[in-house]
Amino acid sequence: MISKNSIKLIKSLALKKNRLKENLFLVEGDKIVSEVLESKFKVDKLFATSSFLINNQQKIKNANLVSEVTREEITQASLLKSPQNSIALCKLPDFKGLPEKPDADLWVYLDEIQDPGNLGTIIRVCDWFGIENLFCSPRTADLFNPKVIQASMGSFCRVELIYTPFESVAKLAVSSGIPIFGAFLDGTNIYEQKLPSKALVVMGNEGNGISPEIEAKIEKKIKIPEFNKNTKSAESLNVSVATAIICSEFKRQNYFSDYSK
Repeated sequence: MISKNSIKLIKSLALKKNRLKENLFLVEGDKIVSEVLESKFKVDKLFATSSFLINNQQKIKNANLVSEVTREEITQASLLKSPQNSIALCKLPDFKGLPEKPDADLWVYLDEIQDPGNLGTIIRVCDWFGIENLFCSPRTADLFNPKVIQASMGSFCRVELIYTPFESVAKLAVSSGIPIFGAFLDGTNIYEQKLPSKALVVMGNEGNGISPEIEAKIEKKIKIPEFNKNTKSAESLNVSVATAIICSEFKRQNYFSDYSK
């Protein structure tokens, strides 16, 4: 069974200060728990129903401690409105430092993205487009917020988040000859220019966009054009949607360029 102390612990992990205190983060949802069991993360405790344990017999060997529980107990402990059959408590890892040199073609830097759902979705976008490293400003939402984990749908297991000031990433980009792009409402139409095979793309805060300090270091401003010609339309795109579109266009142009060679 899940003890009262364990339930209290699980619920406390909604807050960053408790995650740091306990050195744990929470993973819920059968698909995500199944993925984290096969990932680089260390699963300290797994609470799961008999059906989940049967369906994941090989994977659960990677958990330090496994407890069979009922759906009712999962529901009682869960932070989700519609819990499933498993809850995992995982050890917080040491964050990875900045790479010595860029290996990937496309980098993304997030400037103070605050919404956990947006961050989780952007992680999922990076996973889809094969972007292994996602750079984040120190004030970007915490990767191990349960809402980020949920929105990433397991992609956090494959995308490495590196929290670092922009100056260090910009310095690495410049020394590697990689141009720095930024998403702005007054930028150049992304569909009307040739995009390079290697680039660092900066995405700004949901309400304020890219900060003036970072804007000063951006070489090329780009935008996703608005196709709605009505007098009234959306003021801007959600940052996770915009990230997906921009990554797609970079990849599309260079995919077909490589394919034609």
